[in-house]
Amino acid sequence: MDRRKLIKYSLMGIAGGTLGGSLPSIVKAAGDKLNWGYIGVNGAENWGQLSPNFKACQFGEQQSPINLKSSVTASGLDEISINYRRAPLRIINNGHTIQVNHESGSTITLNGKTFELLQFHFHHPSEHELNSNSYPMEVHLVHQGANGELAVLGIFMERGSSRNNTLESIWSALPENEGPEQIRPEILIDPSSLLPTQKAYFRYNGSLTTPPCSEIVNWVVYKEPIQVSDAQIEKFASVVGMNARPIQSINRRFLLESP
Repeated sequence: MDRRKLIKYSLMGIAGGTLGGSLPSIVKAAGDKLNWGYIGVNGAENWGQLSPNFKACQFGEQQSPINLKSSVTASGLDEISINYRRAPLRIINNGHTIQVNHESGSTITLNGKTFELLQFHFHHPSEHELNSNSYPMEVHLVHQGANGELAVLGIFMERGSSRNNTLESIWSALPENEGPEQIRPEILIDPSSLLPTQKAYFRYNGSLTTPPCSEIVNWVVYKEPIQVSDAQIEKFASVVGMNARPIQSINRRFLLESP
């Protein structure tokens, strides 16, 4: 199995759709996936105590998600170059989220570096907050660079008057129970349709929002939300439930905002 496939399928196990640490620790964390959840004794407040691989969740200084406030406007931030391709739907319910794995060939360019889209997944409610306000959902598009570094695009999802067509296509194949990846070649998904029209964004250095909480993520969170219907939010909530990590301290980090 090549490195890209090994990483992608390890990501399924840790459910936040991102990876951390060296490859051996990634794979081991995948094996620990049943040991954690979002509430109760195995909930987010106790992740760092559930496994030696999860210590960053407890002691890390650059953890995610954060409250997007008190940002610094940075005129030098470039617009992110996005080159996404449509691909057949590859969907999985991994017990922590609904995740869509994406074929190779879709990329973004950030700070002159190219990152390849591995997958995207959903959270309810939103993990990040905007000026202490949360949204009903948030989607994370997870990309990996040549050196293993990650870039994640976060998009808020707000209640709107109509359904989101791309989400409706994904939800039509939504697996209600945890299980293996399902491939639906008749359903083509264009990830760019999940991006907002306005491309202003926040930038900061952070972590995975699921165990092992590794601090290797270049976070980009767009200011403008996309709209989804009440029914679409309710369908995800009925299958997955609450799967958002609490807000983490920004500590000494800078939160940058594009003009």
